Amino acid sequence: MPAAERRVALARAALAVADRDGVHAATTRAIVAEAGMPLSSFHYAVPSRDELLRDVVALVVEGESDAALAELLAGADDVPTVLRRTLGAYLEHVRTAPGREQAMFELTQYALRTAELADLPAAQYARYHATAEALLTAAEQHLGIRWSAPVSDLARLVVTITDGVTLGWLADRDDAAADRTLDLATAALAPFAHPAPAPVPVPSAPRTTPLEEA
Repeated sequence: MPAAERRVALARAALAVADRDGVHAATTRAIVAEAGMPLSSFHYAVPSRDELLRDVVALVVEGESDAALAELLAGADDVPTVLRRTLGAYLEHVRTAPGREQAMFELTQYALRTAELADLPAAQYARYHATAEALLTAAEQHLGIRWSAPVSDLARLVVTITDGVTLGWLADRDDAAADRTLDLATAALAPFAHPAPAPVPVPSAPRTTPLEEA
């Protein structure tokens, strides 16, 4: 197996261990055991366990982005419906694999206390913000709207909302309360959307006859 493929397999194994048993349990030996590889394979493909955790973050963000984008483009033609479907798809993603989401919170806290990973929380949230920004931009194109606030600021708001809903749901597993929170979030976000201005027509140059050109 090429090193690049081995690294992807190890990241998936690390996520599986962290999902099931927590980040603290995702040791090098546990990861290779999950992946069905010898220990030597780990150091061949990845410089360190901490470096692999960066790959785990990318893996989770990619999966969440794919789920949200699928809902956004599912045929809805008004802003509240698109927002609610997209936020709902995210929450369903959380409900499907709560251990994974708990592991992401654990990973952030672990990195904040680990010198070798001091830059990871900022990079992790930069990925979250970029994903939310890409979804908001896709909504503009899909619905023919423009956001009245900077998309980067709205993206941070979306991530703040989803973080809060995720942590609240992990704490109490109250589906109805989480859904009501997303209804309120949709109502708060929708007024930022406005119809995109119509393109200004470019006047064509006046046609001239050969005699006029002469």
